[in-house]
Amino acid sequence: MPSRRRALLTLAVVVTIVAVVFGSLFAFQRKLIYLPSGGPLPAAADVLPGGRDVTLTTADGLRLGAWFFPAENAAATVLVAQGNAGNRALRVPLARALLERGLSVLLLDYRGYGGNPGAATEEGLALDVRAARAFLVGEERIPQDRLLYLGESLGAAVVTELATEYPPAGLVLRSPFTDLAAVGRRHYPFLPVSLLLLDRFPVAERISGVRAPVTVVYGTADSIVPPEQSLDVARRAQARTVAVAGADHNDAVLVDGPELIGAVVDLLPS
Repeated sequence: MPSRRRALLTLAVVVTIVAVVFGSLFAFQRKLIYLPSGGPLPAAADVLPGGRDVTLTTADGLRLGAWFFPAENAAATVLVAQGNAGNRALRVPLARALLERGLSVLLLDYRGYGGNPGAATEEGLALDVRAARAFLVGEERIPQDRLLYLGESLGAAVVTELATEYPPAGLVLRSPFTDLAAVGRRHYPFLPVSLLLLDRFPVAERISGVRAPVTVVYGTADSIVPPEQSLDVARRAQARTVAVAGADHNDAVLVDGPELIGAVVDLLPS
């Protein structure tokens, strides 16, 4: 009997520990997924000449700061949806490179990023990027056939979802994953990621419903999003692929390198 009681006690302790660990992961998972940098940020005009600070109003009433950089006689406008870390200040080199190619650029920060109110969720980011698009087609009167979407990593999931409802003239997905759970399983194979995740971001499932030209740019040495996941997204979208040899997920060449900028320019409407 004592040995049985000890065994039951040990089992109870193990179950309690597992429950606490999984409960903590479930409760705090969004702090592991979304890694925002806060504000305050400089004025857009101090970042790049001609830049404007703009406010995006979401359907649930949040007012989000963003930067709009208009190009003179712009060939098109690029809505940039960033990845899961940092804020729009880190995307200034990208905006500069696109401006140099005659493209206007909107850099938004999601809720909870760049000093914006709120906390990031999959549903919330969908509202944020809709507010960005509404600003461009409403206040700036950008025609839909002159609007391009560029999404980085997690942002690729955000603009893919947007494109299912509001197709752009072209869509560039940089380092897209098939879905968030697939990335989680790659990095945490010992956890039941699919059961724990609140936010799913099913890019591969949604991309087949996008009616716009798609280009997938990825690094062949990506240690965060496996290249095969990006290629799977491209296959489902029947997309053009641009492989950046030897590039890891956060390398500068995937932020504003010639392959990425060229992929955007190549989608310009005629």
